[in-house]
Amino acid sequence: MTPPPLEVATLGGGCFWCLEPVFMRLRGVRGAVSGYAGGAGANPSYEAVCTGRTGHAEVVQVTFDPAEIGYRELLELFFAFHDPTTLNRQGPDTGTQYRSIILAHNPAQERIAKALIAELDLEHAFPSRIVTEVVPFTAFWPAEAHHQQYFDRNPDRAYCSAVIAPKMAKLRRSWSERLKPES
Repeated sequence: MTPPPLEVATLGGGCFWCLEPVFMRLRGVRGAVSGYAGGAGANPSYEAVCTGRTGHAEVVQVTFDPAEIGYRELLELFFAFHDPTTLNRQGPDTGTQYRSIILAHNPAQERIAKALIAELDLEHAFPSRIVTEVVPFTAFWPAEAHHQQYFDRNPDRAYCSAVIAPKMAKLRRSWSERLKPES
């Protein structure tokens, strides 16, 4: 029997440096690339995205094996590792490029995302309503090479120590059963 093909999820929840290492450590994830999506214009640069004029968000494009980890489970972890109730802001990072966004690759992903958001809001899982955008995926542009695997290459940088390291500790503490053996 042929295994199902790999799938792709494109998610933005603040700085891509913060989400990429979380997803890379999950069992079933084959890759996570930091980049830009949800805006106008091709091949935006980090500098252009930071102006807020391109409309792009910093995102992570996750390639995963649905036989090992489902799309809904990816979204559950996505919501656990950023604040989906703050508009255009994650912690110290502000601007439209840091908005919470799910770029659905197909109608099934869109249905799953909207249903999960409705469920989390109904359960009052967060102190405020979720403001995460759910929009159709149109295009993804990888970020510059120095943004890829940033945390793994720079764990002692101030931002990494203060913002990302606590997320990684939370991942190991609360979701150890979902981690790859080497994580």
